[in-house]
Amino acid sequence: MMEHIELFFKSIFIDNMVFAVFLGMCSYLAVSKKVATAVGLGAAVIFVLAITVPLNWLLDQYILQPGALSWLGEEYADYDLSFLSFIMFIATIATMVQLVEIVVEKFSPSLYNSLGIFLPLIAVNCAILGGSLFMQSREIETLGLAFNYGVSSGIGWFLAILAIAAIREKIRYSNVPAPLRGLGITFIITGLMGIGFLSFGGMLTGGDEEEAPKKETTAEVIKTNVEDKKEIANNTKVIK
Repeated sequence: MMEHIELFFKSIFIDNMVFAVFLGMCSYLAVSKKVATAVGLGAAVIFVLAITVPLNWLLDQYILQPGALSWLGEEYADYDLSFLSFIMFIATIATMVQLVEIVVEKFSPSLYNSLGIFLPLIAVNCAILGGSLFMQSREIETLGLAFNYGVSSGIGWFLAILAIAAIREKIRYSNVPAPLRGLGITFIITGLMGIGFLSFGGMLTGGDEEEAPKKETTAEVIKTNVEDKKEIANNTKVIK
């Protein structure tokens, strides 16, 4: 249970897709002008990551890894299909994004129109592919942890785009210097938010505390000083 909780909070705050590794910045900057649009795209990203990361975990465990095909028979145990990882992962992501696009167009045409080209571009969003690749590189052990990682990574990206959208709506009424208006001030705010998220780095650190070094008592210190003085006196006599 603690493993799930640690992975959940770490993926949202410490290893945030935007502020830690700067993935998905194109959609983050382009669709963050309004909160409503940011919420829609963020929800779509959460859904896609929650589906594709577990699916790609299954593909990686039972098809792509060296020896993963051993469940088909001993003659397939030596097969290594890891070179197909990118193709298989992108195919899974593209399928899920197409499903999301159909659902959004059916039930929320206004959101579909406001997202525009950026909804189908989720398929090539580096944050989506990064979720599956990080899952693979970190060697997540179970399907439940893979699902947890997909959802929490999506929530982290959702919080990032929601926060910058809310700030950008307020900035319209602020007196921003002309050279910094638009993407300039947005990049500055993103950098400051990234620095702020770094403060979560020690949230989950810990472990067994090392024993504090034993302090010498006053009596021991006095005894040591007396012995040092005697040794100095003896050395002085020898020199004389």
